[in-house]
Amino acid sequence: MQARVIGLVSGLILNAFGNGLCISADMGSGLWTAAAVNLNRWFAWNTGLILFVFGVVNALTNQVLIKRFDGKRLLGQILYVMFFSYFVNIFTNLLTAVGVPNLPMLVRMFLSCLGVVFFCVAISLYQRANIVMHPNDDTTNILRFFYLKGNSTKAQIIDFLPPIIIIIIAAFGIHTVYSVNVATLFSFIFNGTLIAMSDKYIWPQLKHNFKTQTD
Repeated sequence: MQARVIGLVSGLILNAFGNGLCISADMGSGLWTAAAVNLNRWFAWNTGLILFVFGVVNALTNQVLIKRFDGKRLLGQILYVMFFSYFVNIFTNLLTAVGVPNLPMLVRMFLSCLGVVFFCVAISLYQRANIVMHPNDDTTNILRFFYLKGNSTKAQIIDFLPPIIIIIIAAFGIHTVYSVNVATLFSFIFNGTLIAMSDKYIWPQLKHNFKTQTD
C-alpha cells in the first residue's frame, strides 16, 4: 500500500506538470483538453468547468463499464478531477511566469511533446497504483482489462474517439480548430505505447493492482 500511495501522489503531480507544460508551451495538448478549448471558443463556456463536466461524465460512464455501482470509485474520481485541475493551474502559471510561452517554436514543440511523455508516465504510475485516478484514465484501464485483454494502445485509441468527435463537430461551428498541434498528434499516436513502455521500464516493481471481478 505504501508503494501504491507513492505511485498515486507522484502520478498526480507528474500528470499535472505534464499538462501544465503542454498548455504553457502552446504547441498542442491532449485531445480531451483540446476538445474543451474548442467548446470554450464555440460557446464561451469556462474551460475548467468543461473539463470538470467531462470528468464527471467519464466517471459515470465508468460505472456502466464495470457493470455495477461503486460509490467510492465515483467519489474518488470526482475528487481527483478537482485536485488535478488545481495543480494544473499552479504549474501552468509557474511555467508561464518563467517564460515558457516566449521560447522559440521548436523548443516549445519539444516541451509540449515532453509534457505528453510526462503525463503518460504519470498515467502508468497511478493506473498501476489503482487507488484513485482521473476518470478518463480509469476508462482506458477498464477497457484494457475488462474488454481488450490488456492492450493499452487499443484502449487509449477508443478513449480518444469522443474528444475527436467533439473537436470535429465544434470545427463546423467555429470554422477552425484550436489547441490541436504537434503535441496533440504526438499524444494520439504514442499515448498507449508510452504508457505500456512506462509499465515495463518506469518503476517495474509497482505492479497493476487492477481487478476485473465485478463482485
